[in-house]
Amino acid sequence: MSIACLIISSSLRQSSISRTLALQAAQMLPDCDVLDLRETDLPLCDGEDCYELEEVKALGARVARAQGILISTPIYNFDGNAAVKNLIELTGSAWSQKVVGFACAAGGASSYMSIMGLANSLMLDFRCLIVPRFVYATGEHVRDNEIVDEDLRERLRELTQSLHRLAIFIQQERD
Repeated sequence: MSIACLIISSSLRQSSISRTLALQAAQMLPDCDVLDLRETDLPLCDGEDCYELEEVKALGARVARAQGILISTPIYNFDGNAAVKNLIELTGSAWSQKVVGFACAAGGASSYMSIMGLANSLMLDFRCLIVPRFVYATGEHVRDNEIVDEDLRERLRELTQSLHRLAIFIQQERD
């Protein structure tokens, strides 16, 4: 069964750890669409006119098509970055009942639980099923846009496999 998956690379930096995670996950995940927010001119969510913009509607359609979504985000101020939160605000109900996984990157190891606020929001607001296997990386895991830690690579593989399996299961239940 072919399952549509979307990988969101939310870092706006050229050489970011989370972008490296997203690109590596894209090689591991079959039939995936990669949305790189560096290549997307997103308006700020104003709660009014932004929803009528064609680029916002197109992004909403990409999110809506996916059964599984992998969010790859840097951690800033103990949360996912503002770019991914803005994307979620702009595309709102397109997230309804998706399977969502997280690959996070931060400067240090102490923020590994920081993605829970965003995960809780997706669960409660849109009834998303959150893959309980997060990947969390720091600078010691990635060098020159390459994963250098085999344990991290394996954890990313397990995350993508879990995301894909859960998306297939959910889709079969809906059919």
